[in-house]
Amino acid sequence: MDVFEPKIIAFLCNWCAYEGADAAGRARLNCPAQAQTVRVMCSGRISPELILEAFRLGADGVLVLGCPPGTCHYANGNVHTQKRIILLKTVLAPLGVSAERLVLDWVSAGEGEKYVRIVEGMVNKVKALGPLIP
Repeated sequence: MDVFEPKIIAFLCNWCAYEGADAAGRARLNCPAQAQTVRVMCSGRISPELILEAFRLGADGVLVLGCPPGTCHYANGNVHTQKRIILLKTVLAPLGVSAERLVLDWVSAGEGEKYVRIVEGMVNKVKALGPLIP
């Protein structure tokens, strides 16, 4: 019997979350390999269509990580992202996707350990939910 290994797409803002992932790497922290990262300049640039496409193409979960509130390098991109994610979660259920499969969180540049905790939490959550069959 095959063990389910979830496919997670992690959209990381360039200035904070991606740097947090780099900090985890520099510290040689053990991070789950199930998360495939996509570097974006700002979490505010991640359209709902992009997230839906990730699910359509086989992602079992989508993680969006941006700058903590008040620290966005583009003033308020993360605020726009938060609003979009709240609305997008209401659209997922009719499409057969649990809202739990989409997670938004904040990671600062030096927070490598937090980055690893968030990814581990997402992997564990999606493992418990099982594979997404759209």
